[in-house]
Amino acid sequence: MAEPILRLSNIETFYGPIMAIRGVSLEVPEGSIVTVLGANGAGKTTILKTISGVMDPQKGSVVFQGREIQKMDPDKVMRLGIGHVPEGRETFPFLTVLENLQMGAYTRSDRDGIQRDIDMVYGYFPRLKERENQPAGSMSGGEQQMLAIGRALMGRPKLLLLDEPSLGLSPKLVKEIFEIIVRINAEQGTTILLVEQNANVALNAAHYGYVLEVGRIVMADTCEKLLEKEDIKEFYLGQKEESARGKRRWKKRKTWR
Repeated sequence: MAEPILRLSNIETFYGPIMAIRGVSLEVPEGSIVTVLGANGAGKTTILKTISGVMDPQKGSVVFQGREIQKMDPDKVMRLGIGHVPEGRETFPFLTVLENLQMGAYTRSDRDGIQRDIDMVYGYFPRLKERENQPAGSMSGGEQQMLAIGRALMGRPKLLLLDEPSLGLSPKLVKEIFEIIVRINAEQGTTILLVEQNANVALNAAHYGYVLEVGRIVMADTCEKLLEKEDIKEFYLGQKEESARGKRRWKKRKTWR
């Protein structure tokens, strides 16, 4: 098993008096894709905000590459190598596609490397190249999701946090974006922590999964095994006794064990 690049231990984070996540512990092995599944309001977004420094935990530790980072400012967390694509994409609507990508590299000074990474992003998302000079706010939701991921990649993250990348997108676009997420992991070696309501696409893309209910981890296993669990089939995949549909949709280029 690969060493964890990220480890959460007994994290408790509150919104005012309300505990949003309750003693959450999880690990993300380096080079893997790990998913956290759960219904709306389960606490998935809070986990990512706690990791990236947007929210401070009241208890527990967040360890990234052997260093405790809980309560660290978000810009310092980003400079350590954690990229965060928030729910709702949040591109800069009045800036062009190119300007958004350049904003993702604002901490860098290697001009040649920045251009190479822009070309890399365009390789994954050719539609962004076609709309290079178009304001981000005038693009479709799917294109803005591509741009948000591309902008995060411009920071050369060691760990990429993705919050509901399928939200509001057509099934065709969801499939396309998740295939690219798998490619980024395999080809760039980027470790990815993905939170999703769409369990089917998440479990078919990831290596390991956690199930979150009301702020607590209630299940954890490899995605192959989670796909076969009856509770997952019934409550997350809309199946009751069909095991054949537990087959993985995308063949990974890198196997994690």
